[in-house]
Amino acid sequence: MITQKIYNTLAREKQAFVPIVPGKVSMYVCGMTVYDYCHLGHARVMVVFDMVQRWLRASGYVVTYVRNITDIDDKIIKRAVENGETISQLTGRFIRAMDEDAATLGVQKPDYEPRATQYVPQMLGMIEKLEMNGLAYRAADGDVNFSVRDFAGYGKLSGKSLDNLRAGERVDLNVSKRDPLDFVLWKASKESEPEEVKWDSRWGKGRPGWHIECSAMSEHILGEQFDIHGGGQDLQFPHHENEIAQSEGAHRHQFVNYWMHNGFVRIDNEKMSKSLGNFFTIRDVSKKYDPEVIRFFILRAHYRSPLNYSDAHLDDAKGALTRLYTALKVVVSDELPLDWQEAHAIRFAEAMADDFNSSLAIATLFELANELNRTKSPMAARQLLGLSATIGLLQREADDFLKGRTAAGDDVHDLGSSSLSAAEIESMVKARVEAKKSKNFEEADRIRALLLSSGIILEDKVGGVTEWRRS
Repeated sequence: MITQKIYNTLAREKQAFVPIVPGKVSMYVCGMTVYDYCHLGHARVMVVFDMVQRWLRASGYVVTYVRNITDIDDKIIKRAVENGETISQLTGRFIRAMDEDAATLGVQKPDYEPRATQYVPQMLGMIEKLEMNGLAYRAADGDVNFSVRDFAGYGKLSGKSLDNLRAGERVDLNVSKRDPLDFVLWKASKESEPEEVKWDSRWGKGRPGWHIECSAMSEHILGEQFDIHGGGQDLQFPHHENEIAQSEGAHRHQFVNYWMHNGFVRIDNEKMSKSLGNFFTIRDVSKKYDPEVIRFFILRAHYRSPLNYSDAHLDDAKGALTRLYTALKVVVSDELPLDWQEAHAIRFAEAMADDFNSSLAIATLFELANELNRTKSPMAARQLLGLSATIGLLQREADDFLKGRTAAGDDVHDLGSSSLSAAEIESMVKARVEAKKSKNFEEADRIRALLLSSGIILEDKVGGVTEWRRS
């Protein structure tokens, strides 16, 4: 067995992974705030931690994977009011859209997907514990705040010192707070807010703050201490720092053993985000590129490194993924299980065990593809398919990918420069075959040229058979 190592943000180093319960993994990942369509930054979180849970399962662990949904938040309330719809109508619509986007990217559903609005009683219970432990207080404006300076370990995840933290750095300046660094646990209701977001509490009507959601939901599902907590790099401070303060402040012991953070998706050296207005939604990019190309693009980079988005990078990813599928097209895999003692499988596993280095692991897939092209070995095809499956790649028939079809045989949006559907292409290929049979070579050449101009490559095989694929 190869020892799994994880870069632990809390320790600032790679550490051997030792789960709390041998053979089992408890993992919580911060999910989406559902008031708009998911962008590629969200796609990276979904794909990265889908890869992590897939690999841990392939390694023999029994995994409990939780990814939450924030369905109550200032942005959600604002957007619902602007749209003239209820909170539940807005969030329900975008949860469905998120599920559709995740499915197109080959992201498996988490074992649990708790919604914040379902766990308000648990949040209130945790706030009461914090108040009893002297870490929460009710302010003059009715909010209940966490007293940051009364929690001795604050800053250990982000490395930020209280003395160096500037007032106003990602916190609201509020004269009702004892300290500008204090953060809200419970927000007192405002007259202008919909009744839908007002819950009863011992402090009066209100709604939970953002940070308390994840502390309460993770505890309820996974317990007071669990193995892995993940999310985007932007959540390290203040969200995850505040989660630690809340959970450890309430229970007086360690909250999470391993913290994982994926890097940003960048455009022109700036983080992709809705606040900057420089984001591309998953569904918009999927109109131009096969969603598996997007997944491959994300996994080809190490999860902690910055990921630079551009059409050129996605075009390159498409070409690379096409090479893998093309290698599989000519050979049928044998029926034997994946051989983990084979040299490529060992290198693949070593890469994945080294902090989920999917970039290096994917390099071994190309080594296998080269061997497959050279030897036409069913064993090489089996190894290529089996290893790819552990990180959610090459899950379709090669011909489906190369022709731009889903596993169900439907056209995907990835038409490149072509607006031709698979059915239209098949019809033109058939017309070309008939033209050749009639020795109308001028017409056959015209059809070939027309298809080529639309990004369709033809391959004439022995016996008069013509195959095609998208370039």
